[in-house]
Amino acid sequence: MKLFDTRAGETREFTPIRESEVSIYVCGPTVQSAPHIGHLRSALVYDQLARWFAYRGYKVTLVRNVTDIDDKVLEKAKEANTNWWQLAAENERAFSDDYLRLGIRPPAYEPRATGHIPQMIDLIQTLLERGHAYRALDGSSNVYFDTASWPNYGELTNQGIDQMDSEEAASDKKRPQDFALWKSLKAGEPESAGWSTPFGFGRPGWHIECSAMATRYLGEHFDIHGGGLDLRFPHHENELAQSSAAGHKFANFWIHNGLITTGGTKMSKSLGNSVSSQALFELAPASAVRYYLLSAHYRSVLDYQSSVLQEAQTALERLHGYLERCDRELSNTRFADLEIAALPDEFVAELDDDLNVPAALAVMHELVRAGNADLDAERIREAHEKRCQLDAMLQVLGLAPSQWGSSKVPEHDALDHLIRALIEERNQARANKDYARADQIRDRLAQSGIELFDASDSTHWRLTNG
Repeated sequence: MKLFDTRAGETREFTPIRESEVSIYVCGPTVQSAPHIGHLRSALVYDQLARWFAYRGYKVTLVRNVTDIDDKVLEKAKEANTNWWQLAAENERAFSDDYLRLGIRPPAYEPRATGHIPQMIDLIQTLLERGHAYRALDGSSNVYFDTASWPNYGELTNQGIDQMDSEEAASDKKRPQDFALWKSLKAGEPESAGWSTPFGFGRPGWHIECSAMATRYLGEHFDIHGGGLDLRFPHHENELAQSSAAGHKFANFWIHNGLITTGGTKMSKSLGNSVSSQALFELAPASAVRYYLLSAHYRSVLDYQSSVLQEAQTALERLHGYLERCDRELSNTRFADLEIAALPDEFVAELDDDLNVPAALAVMHELVRAGNADLDAERIREAHEKRCQLDAMLQVLGLAPSQWGSSKVPEHDALDHLIRALIEERNQARANKDYARADQIRDRLAQSGIELFDASDSTHWRLTNG
């Protein structure tokens, strides 16, 4: 299996630190507001990566954190005139509900930043002792990472320190690029958002939170650190610097998923073109939303337009439709040696190649085309084998009908009932040698886009675009 490593700037063969085990840390949401499409895509990418590793026989430990204390959380709570912890908890529940709705499996651990203050304090003290951090020049509770003390600073994004933007200007730090490990409470911020430490009363900086939580659950050396492309700098760059400076090997691979545009324009709340997860789920079934979010390579930009969810639903129905057709036409036919199907080599190769899900989906659609041809030609064994392979592939991608309940909607059941009534009428006409009436029924269905197939003992139908 190969994965693109941001730090190396190339696709590398994946070799786990511990044989048959994979450890993954993913930066989860900052819960200052309800989830949007970008949050769903990022979480889904690493859910799919974990699923594929599990299928390949690895024991997977996936950690996805929740940033529940942050400048943005405090600002939004103040705007809403509510407690910051109450706002964070409500939004965290909304994220959990949407993850569940999308079929994203719960991580092994989902730590909150506020539950790991002692680990953050220990890490900051280590950096102070090693000479890679300093107390604020004005004597406040602020503690900063000393970027000049770490020669490798900038290695993740391949930048020199003079090329980097300052996080925020401050007179109490040595240079603009130095970033906060610990922050004094600002005027107007509630005391409930602060903790007593050897450096003074305050709260953690953003970057130290993830370094502390990743190390707490996965150790000082783990396999993969993931997150959205927008987190490469400054968040992940600073995580890498502070963790390495503390003496940790940290992550072997850095993986970043691409961002989402809306009609070709970068999605932004300031532009008013962000898409909430609630809006997505109102427009299409959750299974179709999952298909859409998987339809572009995880490292590429995914564009959202008004038509994409209907296109995704149609594509997924085409895959599910083959399973339904097989269930109708092969209901009395089973081949025991095919029930546990191996995934097609092409499908495996695509997912092993930097998790190329779009190419894997193309393999599935080609298999359906070939499977329908097998059914048309009454190649029963070949059709059944492809049915089992398709179901196995859908299971891997979290798109199988069995993972979403029935794949049929009431309209499909009503259509099937009406068509079967016409088929029975046609069969009776044939039995009465009223061939003109039988042909009339067949032609009427054909004009409606429904094709009939006469087997030796029964008649089946399918939509001609299926």
